[in-house]
Amino acid sequence: MRVVLQRSKEAKVTVDGKVTGQIEKGYVLLVGITHTDTMEDVNYLARKIAEIRLWEDEQGKMNRSIKEHGGDILSVSQFTLYADARKGRRPSFVEAARPEQAEPLWNAFNEALREQGLKVETGIFGAMMEVSLVNDGPVTIILESK
Repeated sequence: MRVVLQRSKEAKVTVDGKVTGQIEKGYVLLVGITHTDTMEDVNYLARKIAEIRLWEDEQGKMNRSIKEHGGDILSVSQFTLYADARKGRRPSFVEAARPEQAEPLWNAFNEALREQGLKVETGIFGAMMEVSLVNDGPVTIILESK
């Protein structure tokens, strides 16, 4: 499982002109799932995201988690995180899990984040989405479960 985490001041996902998920401060998560991912990967990354210290303390050091600092999650499924563009001009997506495997794991991931005490908004799995955000910092981290 691969997640691109962006700390944001505000973010939203729009599908067909309708906002499907919106947050103020928090994290935007672009979530990619591969064939070998399991619930172990889901739970590992949910805990990591809830506990990773990316918010400043009183001394200006990244020393607080989102649970300590406050903030919400906007989770967006993104199979293109498993693109392989090493050969030719068209990326291959064979490393991305098929929708029938990826969607239940993405839903479980969002639920695991909620079980960590976080409010989670989402895009729509498999839809063409417009994602807009104001990156805070900017802080962008790539997390992987393997």
